Amino acid sequence: MKIHYYGHSCFGLEIGSSFLLFDPFISQNPLSDPTLLDTLNPQYILISHGHFDHIADASPIAKRTQAPILSNFEITLWLEKQGISQVLPMNLGGNRSFDFGKIHYVQAAHSSSLPDGSYGGTAGGFIVEGPEGILYYAGDTALMSDMKLFGECFQIDIALLPIGGTFTMGVDEAIRAARLLNCKQVMGVHFDTFEAIKIDHEEAKKKFQDEEIPFRLLKVKESLTL
Repeated sequence: MKIHYYGHSCFGLEIGSSFLLFDPFISQNPLSDPTLLDTLNPQYILISHGHFDHIADASPIAKRTQAPILSNFEITLWLEKQGISQVLPMNLGGNRSFDFGKIHYVQAAHSSSLPDGSYGGTAGGFIVEGPEGILYYAGDTALMSDMKLFGECFQIDIALLPIGGTFTMGVDEAIRAARLLNCKQVMGVHFDTFEAIKIDHEEAKKKFQDEEIPFRLLKVKESLTL
């Protein structure tokens, strides 16, 4: 299982023979690489919620690659109206099976609206479960007690947690989340893109180190193999 980071909360996951792309936000992200729009070739695209910084490039990538988009019912319905024919609707508590394993759509504590102001359903996160390991992507969320249940139900190898604060958890809350999840390591996402979510990298690393929680901050286009 291999993670490729593209900035903000956008990342790719190689699992089995499949490549999954999460929350594509590239063209409007000044910290990302715009050439990724034409070079990424996912088999599936996963959208955690409807905010522009998680869905901005989903349609052009899906139209180019014909990759189905997985998200909640409201978002997939909206995407169909944008001309996306390949959608796989889900909702909280549901899962879908694939050659590489299962995708579970789980709770997140966050709002969700689409770029044109349409209702975006309920925000969520994803747990990807396969023989190579288990990844939990929290999406945008506050710290919540449900994370303890996720940790009881799944032996999470890595949790991708938002750490930028202001709109989501910050570093301190992410440390508490890691404890609830009982995960083996944490990778930070949703940081630095905007002024309101800039973090002190060294301070964040030290806080996780002091709690003896393995923690990674990847640079854009950097990868992590599990």
